[in-house]
Amino acid sequence: MASDLRSQEIKNPVDVAEYLFRRLYQAGVRSVHGLPGDYNLVALDYVPKTGLHWVGNCNELNAGYAADGYARVNGLAAIVTTFGVGELSAVNAIAGAYSEYVPIVHIVGCPSTTSQKDGMLLHHTLGNGDFTVFSKMSSQISCAVSLLNDQHEAATLIDNAIRECVLQSRPVYISLPTDIVQKKIDGDRLNTPLDLSYPPNEPEKEDYVVDVVLKYLHAAKNPVVLVDACAIRHRALQETHEFVEKSGIPVFVAPMGKGAIDETLPNYGGVYAGDGSNAGVRERVESSDLILSIGAIKSDFNTAGFTYRISQLNTIDFHSYAVRVRYSEYPGVRMNGVLKKVTEKFGKLNIEHGPKPNNDIPDDELKSPEPTITQAWFWPRLGQWLQEDDIVITETGTANFGIWETRFPAKVTAISQVLWGSIGYATGSCQGAALAAKEKGIKRTLLFTGDGSFQLTAQEVSTMIRNKLNPIIFVLCNNGYTIERYIHGWQDAYNDVQDWNYKDLPAAFGAKQSDVLTYRVESKKQVEELFLDEQFSSGDTKQLRFVEVVMPWDDAPQALKSTTEATAKRNAEA
Repeated sequence: MASDLRSQEIKNPVDVAEYLFRRLYQAGVRSVHGLPGDYNLVALDYVPKTGLHWVGNCNELNAGYAADGYARVNGLAAIVTTFGVGELSAVNAIAGAYSEYVPIVHIVGCPSTTSQKDGMLLHHTLGNGDFTVFSKMSSQISCAVSLLNDQHEAATLIDNAIRECVLQSRPVYISLPTDIVQKKIDGDRLNTPLDLSYPPNEPEKEDYVVDVVLKYLHAAKNPVVLVDACAIRHRALQETHEFVEKSGIPVFVAPMGKGAIDETLPNYGGVYAGDGSNAGVRERVESSDLILSIGAIKSDFNTAGFTYRISQLNTIDFHSYAVRVRYSEYPGVRMNGVLKKVTEKFGKLNIEHGPKPNNDIPDDELKSPEPTITQAWFWPRLGQWLQEDDIVITETGTANFGIWETRFPAKVTAISQVLWGSIGYATGSCQGAALAAKEKGIKRTLLFTGDGSFQLTAQEVSTMIRNKLNPIIFVLCNNGYTIERYIHGWQDAYNDVQDWNYKDLPAAFGAKQSDVLTYRVESKKQVEELFLDEQFSSGDTKQLRFVEVVMPWDDAPQALKSTTEATAKRNAEA
């Protein structure tokens, strides 16, 4: 009775599910990934009602990968799964998003609050009456958990979850019980947009840190800037770009920061990853007397096996949560405001730029008469074919390491999963990224994945076809798990995969002949001819393009070789 009286007091009532999906729309989401299940079916009715597009993936793991790719292009993503069996299938993808700071709202349709209270023996449960066990699991890989068990708290919990998802750039978990979906809440709240802006730094504290940074910057003779993934994830690229362009300081990117900097800038020097870098880049960065490190994630693959040779005494670290100058840390001072003020105030710098690292394409490799498509040839050559605004997705393995040697045009978005490194990620991610690109009017989304990795998530090509997406997919056919071979098991059977007729898969997934173009290239000449094919290369081509690229089974980028050597040694340590 009391509940009925409360609902009568609501002037502009809306259903909880409608409120949730409208808030997602307001925050910038246009498509929702996931799968139907009996505990989320009624909630899914609200997706089209609120102007959102339902994607419909082949399984929850792929849906999670796709939401990750969508969020990296769009800024925020949403996925809907069902209780227990569905949400646990997505956990690997959500964990990867948490690891790599990717904002995904994970909505889980749950049994009714009455069923939960009574501890009923329902399907998709562990049979022990505990309905909190799965949300507890997800709490370890979410920056907020909102259990919508009370309609009167629902709006506040939804708003808080979405806000935290954006501000912390990490996944959040929202459970939606079946009996809450259609409960009425105050719709007038929707007239007030969520405040998704970062809270400003405390001015006095920020100004002090800016002065400290300027002191070391003015004392430096040969500083460098090193940009990494968190500059992208925590929306600091505008401040970073302004600083890099105005200062003219030589700038490098870590592998996870690839695409963060305009690589056509005269002061861009290349990818720095310790021993995985080319000699000129390594020498320039490691001889610097001041490294301005922006958004660093110093993981093993991002540093080529922890082979960075940079002293903290020569480093200023800019992060979303603090700035560290040498060994002094200033917590709670966000990098965005500090970088902006440093750019405004640095004036004239005493920089000795020194020689620029040579990152040109190796002529001996490009002009080699050898017809075989090698890793050392393919990745530098790719850079000449890429176009401005491309989205480039690379899978864990040879592609992730090979792309270090690819010089990007301006405004290229690079997507990879260097830290979490779940094989199969890139194909699922491509579906989400291509969808976000389509919504934003970006013409080309490119996927580079190995044959072994592709086999884990190949079904998402079906979702791409279903959603009328037209990415260009390159499957690198080299007979198995190359990165694992270089770590251990050079010719062992566990690193082999069944050889598929990969370019026949779009047809098997139901693509009409007019909807897909397929190719197989086995020589450098055939790659050159493919890159010159206007229909293949055009951003206006509506068909999905699928390419088998045949490479030697035992070939790998040099950066992968040095990183896996360090990994193998570390795995063998007592």
